[in-house]
Amino acid sequence: MNIEDKNKYKADFKKELDKFSDKLEKFVSTDNGDWTVKGFIDVYKNIYTISSDTKIVSKILEIHIFPQILQFADSIGYKILLAEKQNWYPDLTFIHKENEEVVFALDIKTTFRRNHKTAGFTLGSHGGYFRERDKKKNIQFPYSQYLGHFCLGVIYTRIDFVDDIAETEIFHVKELQEEYETPVKKVGERDVTTVKNLKSITSVIKDFDFFAAEKWKISSDKQGSGNTANIGSIIDIDDLRNENGIFSQLGEEWFDEYWINYGIATMLKDGKPIKITNLKSFLEFKGRIDLWEKIVTRTIRIKATSPKVAKKALAKKSANKEGK
Repeated sequence: MNIEDKNKYKADFKKELDKFSDKLEKFVSTDNGDWTVKGFIDVYKNIYTISSDTKIVSKILEIHIFPQILQFADSIGYKILLAEKQNWYPDLTFIHKENEEVVFALDIKTTFRRNHKTAGFTLGSHGGYFRERDKKKNIQFPYSQYLGHFCLGVIYTRIDFVDDIAETEIFHVKELQEEYETPVKKVGERDVTTVKNLKSITSVIKDFDFFAAEKWKISSDKQGSGNTANIGSIIDIDDLRNENGIFSQLGEEWFDEYWINYGIATMLKDGKPIKITNLKSFLEFKGRIDLWEKIVTRTIRIKATSPKVAKKALAKKSANKEGK
């Protein structure tokens, strides 16, 4: 397949993924922005609320939107292959029904807002399959076989409880009762509270923000976690939505080369060997300091989107320096 065809398939897939992500908020939210999932129900019509633990929430969210993803894939002429094992990449492989050379990777990434401006994800490993791109280790197909690597991002606001596990409750919902039923008062050692309807049960998360992005465009140059070889994302929510990451002006090739060499490439600084773990040093190591101006820093991103805010921020920074 030639490069023009690859780029067209990729652009078309991204366009459809953008449209799909725009529709998902209405599917998972009530009119006031609360999550429509309230808990689990048993055969006695008792509703068991869930905690706001991120692992629990992310798994239920994935299950919640999965039927929509299946419909979306079918509507644009793709079939979906699920990861064979839990720790394999990617979550979903999209294969074109008429041309099986056209394959895209999609990871579902969920996280909560740290504040109204920031959130962050890990974007997969920078070892193993990422470095050995012709091999099939912990990955559905070899990394190089995918025409593009995408994320479906889900950002939400978490409702924090004083004691997340202790605050999980059991409700018996009147709107689910038959006329002859008597509500159960206890389940084991726990009280059952009767409520009028499902909407009155507090959702553990709310205010969803869905977006689609190519992985390299929202990458930072830092690891996402200290103990594992994961690529970290940028954390500004607007930048995540706009695919305005540190590599976004440099290109995917520099993203690939940087992360393949992360923590391995070594350079001398003041006569001492140091491992390269930031993009500026890597470009210096490669003899391309002429590309420093293409590194998208937070200051540049502010300047690009809001000249007034950028001017104010830079003035404040200068004032602070003079104050010292």
